[in-house]
Amino acid sequence: MDETNLEDKLNELVKEFGEAVDPQHRKLASLAREAQVNRQKLEKSINTLQESLDYLRVCIKYQLFDLEATRRENAYLRKLLESDNG
Repeated sequence: MDETNLEDKLNELVKEFGEAVDPQHRKLASLAREAQVNRQKLEKSINTLQESLDYLRVCIKYQLFDLEATRRENAYLRKLLESDNG
């Protein structure tokens, strides 16, 4: 079952139980609403985590790029120093 199906089913349950008068049905409706809210919070947390991971990947790639550039520059400067001393 995909997310949209699950969300539709939860919405149907909330509507169905929302109209009920029986205390047990009210409790079920409340639990269905809680499940829906918790699912939305979880989805938001997962999206935030994914964005953080994407940002971390970019930062690591930049650090690797900078490290490689520094190594190349270091080798070039060493070569210049050796040629000046020699």
